[in-house]
Amino acid sequence: MGKFVIHTGKNNQIYFNLKANNGETILSSEGYTSMRSCKKGIASVMKNAGDAGKYVTQKAKNGKPYFTLKAGNHQVIGKSELYESDKACANGIASVKKNAPGAKIEG
Repeated sequence: MGKFVIHTGKNNQIYFNLKANNGETILSSEGYTSMRSCKKGIASVMKNAGDAGKYVTQKAKNGKPYFTLKAGNHQVIGKSELYESDKACANGIASVKKNAPGAKIEG
């Protein structure tokens, strides 16, 4: 089971990272101005993680693939790291689907 780790950035915004069992970050949030908003973002990830239609795979400027997870309102609620291959990116999506729904929240 994964976990959401909440932290405050240098800009005083609040962020979360979804981490897999091995400690690897598999999804990162945008910055939030309040803890309440951050926790709503986490709830949205938990709700939408299982829906394959909410993932959008893209290519960075350097050609490496990554994905975003969108909420029902089509707003991005999380972004992955850059991957070395499309297969690794697909594995990242599978990991979010597996780890997000029942993940614990720390922070």
